[in-house]
Amino acid sequence: MLGFAFVRWTSARQQAGKTPLLALEVIGSAQERAAVMAMFAVVALEAMLNFSVPLYIQIVQGRSPLATAIAMMPFNLTVFFSAMLIVKLYKRLTPRQIGRWGFGLCTLALLWLAFVVRNDWSAGPVLVGLVLFGIGQGSLVTLVFNVLVTASPKELAGDVGSLRGTTNNLAAAVGTAVAGALMVGLLSSIILGSLAANTILTPELRAQVDLDSINFLSNDRLQSVLVATTATAEQVQEALRVNAEARLKALKIGLVIMAGVALLAIIPASRLPNYIPGEIPDPSPRRREGEETR
Repeated sequence: MLGFAFVRWTSARQQAGKTPLLALEVIGSAQERAAVMAMFAVVALEAMLNFSVPLYIQIVQGRSPLATAIAMMPFNLTVFFSAMLIVKLYKRLTPRQIGRWGFGLCTLALLWLAFVVRNDWSAGPVLVGLVLFGIGQGSLVTLVFNVLVTASPKELAGDVGSLRGTTNNLAAAVGTAVAGALMVGLLSSIILGSLAANTILTPELRAQVDLDSINFLSNDRLQSVLVATTATAEQVQEALRVNAEARLKALKIGLVIMAGVALLAIIPASRLPNYIPGEIPDPSPRRREGEETR
């Protein structure tokens, strides 16, 4: 709704001869709008993964922030090199093909991570998923920006840069917020469902623990909380088991949902331009007025 209101407000300013915050010509065609939606999806997915995976490494494995950063380094390096090397394929594949394959690769990588993730997270299988996601991510980030730059006249390059920066910032914020709400929501639902059918963790014990603010906790942290209650050794072990299983299940379901988002993003990617560099149309305003793109 805010985006629609902004476009209407900007259009009214242009018609009144005033300077708009953004030249609407940069999103004037369906292909340009598809590129913006694809860019939003790419950055949001990256933010969701960058929130979920480090959260799990630090909470479940108890690693330090530095160790977590090192564990994520293969993903970040893959994104970096893929963003540079993808231009080598521009003479062979169209933006539409790269967009479809990129989001398809992200979907496959997230499903793979959901399948291989364990409480004792082993580096090998997870590394494969992170590298695959990084290849798709890096390829798409460069692609969608190039599509916007190519489709717009040179005098609108500043507007394209502003649109890219705003979209990236908004998508990163939304992706992080959605991932946090999704993971905590899944965890709360799974834990409450497990406790309702659990005979070892009695209602008396549950009343001593604040279940209104369930969050991701390490087993050591949970054990320190249970020490202050009347929990027996058996109940402590059962609570640790429920916590470990709920965390893992929440992460798996979250990754599957993220894979679904990546799969849906193939729809706007299918509306990207279908030309190769030798066929790039002239983006000048005169040409754009009567242009019929494929």
